[in-house]
Amino acid sequence: MSKEQFKTFVKAHPHLIDKVHQQEFTWQELYEAYDLYGEEAPLFQAPKSARTQSGKVNFQEMAELFRNVDLESVQKGIVGLQKAVSLLQNLGHTNEEAPTPYQERPMYKYYED
Repeated sequence: MSKEQFKTFVKAHPHLIDKVHQQEFTWQELYEAYDLYGEEAPLFQAPKSARTQSGKVNFQEMAELFRNVDLESVQKGIVGLQKAVSLLQNLGHTNEEAPTPYQERPMYKYYED
């Protein structure tokens, strides 16, 4: 396979450019993999996020994502967070009045005349 074929292949797969810029691979490594394994190698497959560039929501992926969520642990986390927030609110809003400072009585007053 020639270099020109590799260049056209890379232009068709722009996620490979990102991999080189992120220093995951070098151009030499990508070319060698292209030469040995061809265009169908798993290395050259685009990530799932790059495959769906239309901006539409894939409901199968969303359903799979929510299927793996443990709702009981989510609920426990939310309850714990609510308790922490209420505790912080109670610490910030104390309704106790500040004690009045001590004032000495005058020496000549004995019985609050």
